[in-house]
Amino acid sequence: MNMNAQNLLLELQVEELPPKALKKLGLAFSETLAVVLKNQGLAGDNSVVTDFASPRRLAVHLTHVAAQAADKPVSNKLMPVAVGLDAAGQPGPALLKKLASMGLDASIAPQLRIDQATLYFDSVAKGATLAEGLQKALDEAIARLPIPKVMTYQLDDGWSTVNFVRPVHGLLALHGADVVPLSVLGLKAGRSTLGHRFESAGELSIRHADSYEEQLENDGAIIPSFNKRRAEIVRQLKAVADSIGGVESIDDDALLDEVTSLVELPNVLACQFEPAFLEVPQECLILTMKVNQKYFPLLDDQGRLSHHFLLVSNIRPADTSAITGGNERVIRPRLADAKFFFDQDRKKTLASRVEKLGNVVYHNKLGSQLERAHRVTRLAGEIARRLNADAAAAERASHLAKADLLTDMVGEFPELQGIMGRYYATHDGETADVARAIEQHYWPRFAGDVLPQDNIGAASALADKLETLVGIYGIGLIPTGDKDPFGLRRHALGILRILAESRLPLDLMLILTLARSQFTGEGVSESVAQDVYLFMLERLKGYLRDKGYEASEIDAVVSQSPTRIDQVETRLEAVRAFRRLPESASLAAANKRIQNILKKSNAPSGHADPALLQEQAERNLFELLQRMTPQVESQIAREDYAGALAVLSEARETVDAFFDNVMVMADDVSIRNNRLALLHNLGGLMNQVADISKLAA
Repeated sequence: MNMNAQNLLLELQVEELPPKALKKLGLAFSETLAVVLKNQGLAGDNSVVTDFASPRRLAVHLTHVAAQAADKPVSNKLMPVAVGLDAAGQPGPALLKKLASMGLDASIAPQLRIDQATLYFDSVAKGATLAEGLQKALDEAIARLPIPKVMTYQLDDGWSTVNFVRPVHGLLALHGADVVPLSVLGLKAGRSTLGHRFESAGELSIRHADSYEEQLENDGAIIPSFNKRRAEIVRQLKAVADSIGGVESIDDDALLDEVTSLVELPNVLACQFEPAFLEVPQECLILTMKVNQKYFPLLDDQGRLSHHFLLVSNIRPADTSAITGGNERVIRPRLADAKFFFDQDRKKTLASRVEKLGNVVYHNKLGSQLERAHRVTRLAGEIARRLNADAAAAERASHLAKADLLTDMVGEFPELQGIMGRYYATHDGETADVARAIEQHYWPRFAGDVLPQDNIGAASALADKLETLVGIYGIGLIPTGDKDPFGLRRHALGILRILAESRLPLDLMLILTLARSQFTGEGVSESVAQDVYLFMLERLKGYLRDKGYEASEIDAVVSQSPTRIDQVETRLEAVRAFRRLPESASLAAANKRIQNILKKSNAPSGHADPALLQEQAERNLFELLQRMTPQVESQIAREDYAGALAVLSEARETVDAFFDNVMVMADDVSIRNNRLALLHNLGGLMNQVADISKLAA
């Protein structure tokens, strides 16, 4: 790298960027610029990247950037010597044509290098200048930005148009203290930027790439760093919450990121609303404040919503009463709407709304939401009975579960479906079990979410997800690539998590078959239960990988097509314990050998006949199997899979002796088939917990 290296600062000044995309835009902009500059040799591995992203700017600071990249040796492969040179060693027509295409002639023939009968032309490529390299990096960074929606706008010349996420009004590029001559989106680079709209004098002249952040903070009244601005908001939120008297702000990373993307100079202020609104379920009030107004609700020390909330202002006036008073006036009608919806909804019971689900289309091939509710209700009862849970409660919850979709509150806030169902069911006099299950039938809603807390809720949740998975998959709407509009992968993972983490003794294939039986004339494929089962096994592998199990361990268990998902992790832990035994490698290799032999033979399976055993080694193996089989089967019956594999580990010496001393593929057909049967019995016993051949190197 050229020794004349200095730090670089590049900034795009734009109109207000979309807040939900700002963080990602800032990171993508800085990462692409850095990568392209490094690829050109203008920046090195020791270059430190600092990204800046605020509502009106995307910027990057990069250390140790050269004014010009070092020259690079280039080796051009031309053609085989036999093609390029004639018998006298002179350039032939093909070589002359190739050289001409490169702007060269026959005079450079003596400079060509021959390596392994191939002609090469070695040259030196001049390193890119910073202006050239940065222009390329900027163009590429803009082209690669993950823009949610592109805008087309007209430039100041009155006729040119450009496309970008928002109109761009300024370009700043400094290498040390020097402006780098760039142009993009109709703008030429300079050293000017803009400070805060209201808290600064406006335009700032940046002295040096390294003074950018300091000048913006001190003179521009802006915290340009997204992370620093976010941390300042968190600090102020805690300080103001503590000052009110022990209340704590609700954690919400998505809201924090969005608010950070809306302000340049955060100023957290405390506000309040009338305590009478706290009669409304706190989930409704919290969602209203967060979604509509970007406020931070506050909880008391008991976890209940208080009548205080925090807002993040973008200005810091001496008198903040106008800001707080204005926001308190704004929130009141929002909360009044929530109270109105809640009061109106309670005038009708959930049960009275169910029949109207018949007017709501679920899918044109699967009928209405009412038909779906009937299927889920029947299935929930079947599952609850197999869990020895209250089937009537599970059926009642599933019957009512979708009724809150027709309420005003859920119509305004779809995120509250299930939650409002619980409140309304409680108001209607439904039992606590039913009310809880109505909410929990959506659980888990996303990766890492909580699971249903009891078997009634689990039955309702499983039924709801199984019906969706089997129905949608069964009419051919199978997820492909990134496309999964019905969330089938999410539903599959939810089912697996409920079965595995709640340790429910349910057979997955059985409940999939039960789900398929709920569809009678809807055109759902007959093979869908098996198809979905295979689809779920792939999700199971990913789930187990995320939990830290190795691929070979997962393959050993999942290749056995387990249907009791609650036992899978116990089997995996047994496989891990077995793998640590000194006998495991030998037995895994022997098991693999057994499977290979059996695949190549056409012998029928069956039990070995002791009368046909000739060699002592095979008699020893037969006797060992006779002793071990009841022990292993007893351990498996008790679900002591580690114990079963520990018993099997004792077979190593006998198995090794068999393969050392017995010719399995004997000439005598009866002897050969008997030995194959013995191996078949051994393999079957060894693989009851997992296919340990998958552990072989």
